[in-house]
Amino acid sequence: MRLGVNIDHVATLRQARGTTYPSPLEAAALCEKGGADGITIHLREDRRHIQDSDLYALRKALKVPLNLEMANTAEIVGIAVATKPAEVCLVPERRQEVTTEGGLDAAGQFDALKPSITKLAAAGITVSLFIEPSLRQLDAAVALGAPVVELHTGKYCDLAGGEREAELRRLVEAAEHGHRIGLQVNAGHGLNYENLPAFLKAVPHLDTLNIGHSIVARAVMAGMEKAVREMKDLLA
Repeated sequence: MRLGVNIDHVATLRQARGTTYPSPLEAAALCEKGGADGITIHLREDRRHIQDSDLYALRKALKVPLNLEMANTAEIVGIAVATKPAEVCLVPERRQEVTTEGGLDAAGQFDALKPSITKLAAAGITVSLFIEPSLRQLDAAVALGAPVVELHTGKYCDLAGGEREAELRRLVEAAEHGHRIGLQVNAGHGLNYENLPAFLKAVPHLDTLNIGHSIVARAVMAGMEKAVREMKDLLA
């Protein structure tokens, strides 16, 4: 199983004071040293953390694949086609939200998504869709021609008791269905050092986990390289 480390919140810390540090590029290098299999960033429309210059610098310097999270807008699609990250993950985006809330409605937004997915794929970029653990959404991903999905794990992480168990069963069913219909199944959002073991024990067929906030938070105390190594140890 592979670990993609989301370094958005290194940039959040930088933007809070308008300084040139801490550097997402330096953070990414430490993630690579710690064993990260990929680096994930989200270039938001409002540029609240990652900036265009970060994307270009990372695309040039990284030894591991770059995964660009992005909204389905003409501007960001154009930037993705120009920079050609290894992978893009299309996500829903609202200006008011603190972080991404819920999965993309791939089935409901089929006509809006199809041209962008076709354009990105034509540029040689692997396209992933960040979706809820829903069989309808998984089937829509196949119909749209997206070979990869990332299951939204936020509800599993936020719930407790019986509700968490019910959401975990949804994730298991989605992972099994996605694997059966030929999708690469990734997962992410809210996963941390405490809730990850039970998730990994239950959910099959996972290829990559994209984890950011908990690793950056741990890095504040222990250092980025150690934080990534600790997460990799859990995955192993």
